Amino acid sequence: MKIVFDINTVVSALLFNNGQLSWLRHYWRRSNVTSLASETTVNELIRVLAYSKFQLEPDEIEILLADFIPYVTVIDVVARKSNPLCRDADDQMFVDLAISGKADLLVTGDKALLAMSLHCEIITPREFSDLSKT
Repeated sequence: MKIVFDINTVVSALLFNNGQLSWLRHYWRRSNVTSLASETTVNELIRVLAYSKFQLEPDEIEILLADFIPYVTVIDVVARKSNPLCRDADDQMFVDLAISGKADLLVTGDKALLAMSLHCEIITPREFSDLSKT
């Protein structure tokens, strides 16, 4: 199974050790699924982790990235004109990644992405948690 996790899901899993998504850190290491990323989504993750509100030092960011990046498959994304457009242009990178990577799931809490219809199922992190337990 190939899965795209949006940045908010990844950041929540990485930053909040006792949060609802903290289990994903272990899931990425041990699961037999393929988590997909692209150069664009990795760069966005790095940018978001550097937000001043998180007060993370560069070495802390590297430690957090080490809990995600080694466990993803980074693919080249082709943004085709035929790809459906997300009403939030900032989220288009996840649509393009899901299509280019032939993802089975896109996991997000973003309403603009959840409202879309793609070739893959788009579900919330909570729905993914329920699915992962079965």
